[in-house]
Amino acid sequence: MTQTAYTWAAPGRVNLIGEHVDYNDGLCLPFALPHVTTARVDRREGSEVEVRSAGRTETFAVDCAPDEVEGWAAYVAGVVWALRQEGLDVPGLTIEVSSDVPVGAGLSSSAALECAVAGAVVDASEAGELDPITLATVARRAENDFVGVPTGPMDQLASVLGEAGSAVLIDCRDLSARTVPLDVQASGLELLVINTMADHELVGGEYAERRRQCDRARDLLGLASMRDATEADLDRIDDPLIRRRAQHVVTEIARVKDVVGILDAGRVADIGGFLTASHLSLRDDFEVSCAELDVAVDEALAAGALGARMTGGGFGGCAIALTRRDDVDAVEDRVRSAYAEQGWIAPTIFAAESSPGAHRL
Repeated sequence: MTQTAYTWAAPGRVNLIGEHVDYNDGLCLPFALPHVTTARVDRREGSEVEVRSAGRTETFAVDCAPDEVEGWAAYVAGVVWALRQEGLDVPGLTIEVSSDVPVGAGLSSSAALECAVAGAVVDASEAGELDPITLATVARRAENDFVGVPTGPMDQLASVLGEAGSAVLIDCRDLSARTVPLDVQASGLELLVINTMADHELVGGEYAERRRQCDRARDLLGLASMRDATEADLDRIDDPLIRRRAQHVVTEIARVKDVVGILDAGRVADIGGFLTASHLSLRDDFEVSCAELDVAVDEALAAGALGARMTGGGFGGCAIALTRRDDVDAVEDRVRSAYAEQGWIAPTIFAAESSPGAHRL
C-alpha cells in the first residue's frame, strides 16, 4: 500500500458573545484563534486506527462503537464512527496529533481536534471532499453521540468557518453563517484572553443540567425552542430558577444582535458594555461562572478594560477583556496581582487575533 500522509489543521475558538445559546437555536459570534490542532493521517493495513499524541498511543477498531473507547482517544474514535455513519469507507489508519490549543481552557480544543481529524480522515478515505457545514456536523456528532457531550453546533462551525479579520455570526437554528468585521487592532484595541488555569469539564454534570433547564423552559412556554422566546414570555415561568435560565438565553441572543450591528458599523470599542452585561447574566442568571473568572473580569474592568466576560462553557476556562492598547499592561498586572493575592496559579494572558478556519496543509 502506498503510504501517503494527509494533514489538516483546525483552530480553537473564542466566543465573542452568545454563550449557552447555541443549543437553544440561538445566535452566537465566535472567531477562530491562531492556535491549532494538526492531524497527520496515513493509511495502514488492517482494520484498526492507531492514534498518537504527545507520546501516548491508543488503538481501536475502525468499526468501534460508543462506549468502546475512553479518554482523549474517544474524540478521534468518534470522528471515525461519525464518518462511517455518513457513509465513508474508512480504512485502517495511523493518526498523529499535535496541538497548541490549551486543553481545559474553554477554547474548544475538542472541536479543533475533531475538525482536524475529520478533514484528514476524509482525505485518507479518498472519498472526495465534505462541504464545511457537513464536516462540522460530523465533528459535532462525534462529540454529542460518541463522547457524550451535549454541545450545540457553535464550536465545530467556528473551527471550520473562521476567517482572518472576522468573527462568524452563526444562526444555530439553520446553521447559516456570515462573517462580521472584527479588527480590534485597527481600532487601537486589544482583545485579551485570560486563561484562568481553572480547568473546566463538560462531560455530563452542570453543562448538561443547564441544557435540561433550558429544555424545561421551552416546554413550559410551549415553544419549539428558546430562540422563539421573548422577554414578555418570562413572566409565564413560575419557577424562579428556570425563569433566570430563560432570561439569560433571551437577553443573550438580543446582545448578539446588538454587537453585530455595532461591529458592522465599525465601532468596535462600543461593544464593551455588552460583553460585561453578558458576563453578569452568565454569572447571576445562568450561574456558570466561578471565582477565578469573576476576579479576572472584575480586575480587568477596574484596570480600565472597556468590557470583559467569561467565554466558553464556564465553570473555569477563559475570560476575555476588550482593552485599549495603552491599558493592556495595567489590565494584565492587575489580574495577575489579584490571582497572586488569592494564592491561585498565575493566569496566562495573550492578545487574540481572528484567524483562518480548518484547512488542508
